[in-house]
Amino acid sequence: MQALPFAFLAIIFYLGAGLWQGLTLTRRVPARTRLVRSLALIAVACHAVIVWVTLNHGGALHLGLFESASLVSWAICLLLVTASLFKPVIAGGAALFPVAAACVLGVMNLPSATTENPLSPGLVAHIFTSVAALAFFSIAAMQAGLLSLQQHALKKRHTRGIVQVLPALTSMERALFELIWAGMILLSVSIISGTIYLDNMFAQHLAHKTVLSLGAWIIFAVLLFGHHVLGWRGQRAARWTLGGCLVLALAFFGTKFVLQVIFSH
Repeated sequence: MQALPFAFLAIIFYLGAGLWQGLTLTRRVPARTRLVRSLALIAVACHAVIVWVTLNHGGALHLGLFESASLVSWAICLLLVTASLFKPVIAGGAALFPVAAACVLGVMNLPSATTENPLSPGLVAHIFTSVAALAFFSIAAMQAGLLSLQQHALKKRHTRGIVQVLPALTSMERALFELIWAGMILLSVSIISGTIYLDNMFAQHLAHKTVLSLGAWIIFAVLLFGHHVLGWRGQRAARWTLGGCLVLALAFFGTKFVLQVIFSH
């Protein structure tokens, strides 16, 4: 199967969806959630073909840096489009859709020889929950950033611009913590399954990935405790969310970058 046409279509539709949503946030065009969702859905469908072809190239599972980035960005966009049917999260597509387009371009031009064999059910569960957790937290990070901008504008009594486009502050915050709770459940399963099913963790250079994942778990656990018990919200909640997501991203991609880009030369 020729993947290049699907890659081209995925990039075009991702950029179209991201551009329209970005222009909506700056009030250059009217909000068209259905249009953005439809463009993104076409892109996600085309991207699914790219994920399948690049991950299964040559009969082995390739999970290098760019294949992983492509897989995660696809999961993020699929989750974002699905969640937008129920929650006010589509605004995050202004940044997440162009990032997915860049990941498609990267995986088509910079394939990796890294393989993951053999694949046990436990390893599949670990990979799935890791990717899903990172997808939830990535959308939460965008939600936190928008929430921070929204609250800052309201404090400055700026009632025009982005404040007029985004949903109510309470709705944005509720969606943020629902995303974090979902991500926490998946991250917990990922850490447990990794501990059980990954053999010889130190030989595979995965010890620091586990430590960083645990660090992110602790950050989000403290955030949830602070929110539900101490009433943390607004800028503080946004900072903790962004910090936790950064640590988790380092856990997921930092290991691959160091091993495949720095140590490979």
